[in-house]
Amino acid sequence: MKLEIGSFILKRLLLSIFVIFGLSILIFIIARVVPGDPARMSLGSRAPEEVVQRLRQEMYLDKTLPEQYFYWIRGVLSGDFGRSLITKRAVTEDIKEYLPATIELAIFAGMLMVIFAVLLGTLAAQHKDTWVDSLIRILSYFGVAIPSFVAAIIFMLLFGYYWPILPVLGRLSPGISHPTSITGLLTLDSLIQGNFVAFWDAFKHLILPSVALSLGHIFQEARITRSSMVDNMYKDFLSAERGYGIPERVIMFKYLLKPSLIPTVSILGLGIANLFANAFLVEMIFNWPGISRYGLNAMISKDLNVISAVIIVIGTIFVVVNIIVDIIVAFLDPRVRLSTNRGV
Repeated sequence: MKLEIGSFILKRLLLSIFVIFGLSILIFIIARVVPGDPARMSLGSRAPEEVVQRLRQEMYLDKTLPEQYFYWIRGVLSGDFGRSLITKRAVTEDIKEYLPATIELAIFAGMLMVIFAVLLGTLAAQHKDTWVDSLIRILSYFGVAIPSFVAAIIFMLLFGYYWPILPVLGRLSPGISHPTSITGLLTLDSLIQGNFVAFWDAFKHLILPSVALSLGHIFQEARITRSSMVDNMYKDFLSAERGYGIPERVIMFKYLLKPSLIPTVSILGLGIANLFANAFLVEMIFNWPGISRYGLNAMISKDLNVISAVIIVIGTIFVVVNIIVDIIVAFLDPRVRLSTNRGV
């Protein structure tokens, strides 16, 4: 068992290295061939040509693409993504500042996804073909159809202006003592330092953007959970459990839910990873100082170092989340790790 899991994880890690390497080449080339001179865009149209040329040399833009990639990847491997042309700071420092905000938002949205997707899907399967099932399925159609940024605007109008019960901008209200940064996650840092006023305020700021970000995923995964549970509901192994007189509720949650969660976990993993990629509009609407909004501003300004760094970071998060999902699925379904170890 341990050897199987170890071999499974090792193969996933090796594949992930090739994926990240390929991603680095792809995004580097795309960022370089997009029209526009980043040095000129950074310094402005009135900057002297010799100053622009000096910046091009500092960014190795006067070199060939392979040479530019060599200098860039050498810096990346040493933790140096270069300097941002917009903030005038090291990109690594910017990422350290902005990434925790997006991670905190994604964690909270991911928790909502896991809890409500499984809860709604199980509830719909348990009450199959009743009004409860029909209601959840109808709501799921609306939830999946509404984009995250539209949900964000609706929530901002409803709960920020017409019924102002929740904060809609930023991570912390003015006048609230900001906790000392330990992890960068305001809720966790506030709890560590016993600052419960800041914790409650930061928690309230998380509600609307995280719900907007996770809403479509919740209903999509709920539908998958419901479908999987209905498909497994009358399998032979459950008929045997019923034959032993085990109560239906115990069968539902102890024997039916685990095998039915395999497709849900796979989609949930992709959904959680997608939160980072889809967060840019939600962060813009709620003025959330995260890495997605930082990356969007960099794209508008053609800040090459920032664009490349943000996509590499988000791509790495995708890979890590997928590895975790593969491990969870392997524990839930031994056939997955056995087929992988056999080279299937």
